[in-house]
Amino acid sequence: MQQRSASTAKNLVSKILNHRNHIQSLKRPPCDVFINHRCIDTKRTISGLLFDHLSRLRLHPFLDSKNMRPGDKLFDNIDRAIHECKVGIAVFSPRYCESYFCLHELALLMETKKRVIPIFCDVKPSQLHVKDNGRCPPKELQRFAYALEEAKYTVGLTFDTLEGDWSQFLTTAAEAVVHNLIEVDGEETHKDRKYFMKTYF
Repeated sequence: MQQRSASTAKNLVSKILNHRNHIQSLKRPPCDVFINHRCIDTKRTISGLLFDHLSRLRLHPFLDSKNMRPGDKLFDNIDRAIHECKVGIAVFSPRYCESYFCLHELALLMETKKRVIPIFCDVKPSQLHVKDNGRCPPKELQRFAYALEEAKYTVGLTFDTLEGDWSQFLTTAAEAVVHNLIEVDGEETHKDRKYFMKTYF
């Protein structure tokens, strides 16, 4: 009787481990963190440094200028990275809202319900507005405006590139990313556990 119980327990543990391995293989994303930014403004400063800092922590950030190669389809690669990432970082700069690509990425992050960490770099949230330049359909403008408002009312970080402490900021930003990744992983584990219980019991 005891041997049968032990055998049943081993089989159950084996099923659990196999299920977890299967989930891991399915959910391995091309990036942990998607960095949304206006390339001209922050590629060589805050966004580039943040990418390097997160990479040194053995995370897998996505930054278009670092992860994409000649011949890559812009929207396909960026949209895929956003869909499969766990956390987004939105680096807002004074001319951020002039970029269609920035606003599209931000809207997609919000629409896919990603955890987004706003970073207000040399700009206040109240200074960010979607502008109608006559080239964007009203529906897109509404989509962008909604995403921007959602980001502005999310707790984030602020940084002054002239007077701020770069080292301290990068450490603080990395800690915020890791904290959010841990929370997202915890939520996914809870969902997997519920799915497993429904499937096997």
